[in-house]
Amino acid sequence: MPLILYQRDDCHLCDQALEVLAQARVPDFDSVFIDDDEALEARYGMRVPVLRDPQGGAELDWPFGIGQVRRFLGQGSG
Repeated sequence: MPLILYQRDDCHLCDQALEVLAQARVPDFDSVFIDDDEALEARYGMRVPVLRDPQGGAELDWPFGIGQVRRFLGQGSG
């Protein structure tokens, strides 16, 4: 099951998070936009972008860097 990046439309922080995920070479993730979804808005409204591992339920809130993403994925820091 791929990771999920919760984000908003027209969100510069979300754009930055996408760049970090690309630099960290995250293999597979789905983008889920929380706009117009009351439940997701309530949960993530002030936190986006948020990277979530749906299998384990772990979440990584912004701001995050390449090393943090790799640790989140269990890949170490290098």
